[in-house]
Amino acid sequence: MAAVGSGAVGRTIKLCGIRFERISKGAGQRRYLLIHGDESTARQVLKDHLSSGSGKGSALLVENVTRYVTMFGGRLDPNRIFSNEGAEWNLRTLNPQWSETQVLSAVTYLGEHRHQVVNKLLPPQGGVLIALHNNQRGYTMKSEMDISDDVALNEPDHPEDFGLCVNPGDFERVRRGPYNFVLQARGRGREDGSLSRLAGRMGIRYLNLEAGLGNLEKQRLMLQWVEQALS
Repeated sequence: MAAVGSGAVGRTIKLCGIRFERISKGAGQRRYLLIHGDESTARQVLKDHLSSGSGKGSALLVENVTRYVTMFGGRLDPNRIFSNEGAEWNLRTLNPQWSETQVLSAVTYLGEHRHQVVNKLLPPQGGVLIALHNNQRGYTMKSEMDISDDVALNEPDHPEDFGLCVNPGDFERVRRGPYNFVLQARGRGREDGSLSRLAGRMGIRYLNLEAGLGNLEKQRLMLQWVEQALS
């Protein structure tokens, strides 16, 4: 176990076959997640947020430095493990050389072990789960608008910087602020195995904060503002 700054303590744990750094800071009601290893700006923002005392609770940060993790000798997007349907689609897409047996074995394993990740991320009663992401492949909020229940386009010139909520009450709080947000409470479109879909089904208060890779100050401000808006 090693200190990561200002009372925040981190250690490595393995959940569902994936290695994470788990950082704790106090006994707060927040839970945080960095799920893609190549999203280095989000990683730095999250570590700074906990180390400074701005965030209180616990965080999981995936330990690899690429978008995909290695599983059973193949590749997997770790944000596609949260349903069997989404995991199977992702495994088939990323590993076209796999046999049917390999695909189904991996899906079975994920189905039996994803609770290890989910249980660590579940916030206490009244708590919130916040995931941080960086976009770098042309992905913006425009990609989400058609499958969203509501949209707050507060920064139309910066569609790459936005948040996603699954709780309508949280969306009503953040939509009046300075940042872009979409609400996805009903999970429209194809089931992709993402954490946001699972959070919506389970009734977890979940937000995903997206910012362009390298835009550290913007993502830092977004996270600080969200903490205050949902306090």
